[in-house]
Amino acid sequence: MATKTKADAAAPKKAKADAAAAPKTGGIHAPVQPSAELGAVVGNEKLPRSQVISKVWEYIKSNNLQNPENKREILADDKLKKVFGKDKVTMFEMNKYISQHVKA
Repeated sequence: MATKTKADAAAPKKAKADAAAAPKTGGIHAPVQPSAELGAVVGNEKLPRSQVISKVWEYIKSNNLQNPENKREILADDKLKKVFGKDKVTMFEMNKYISQHVKA
């Protein structure tokens, strides 16, 4: 009968630590290429999807594009109209339109 030693017990913990240290490259962390329209807002270099969303929010807040009466609504300027295809969208619709402008 084999018994576990302290070294055997520590092995799974080391594997988890190695996995945590590895850069995340899948899902929301996968680099995507923004379209030319979206690139006018977030830049044209490849970014993780999470950074694309963050940069769009930075742009919205810095240009005061949230509806003051309903903060969930984004009032598109000329650059965002090219991405959204309409004058105003909700924050929940925004991701649907952005996903049409990124390529893995």
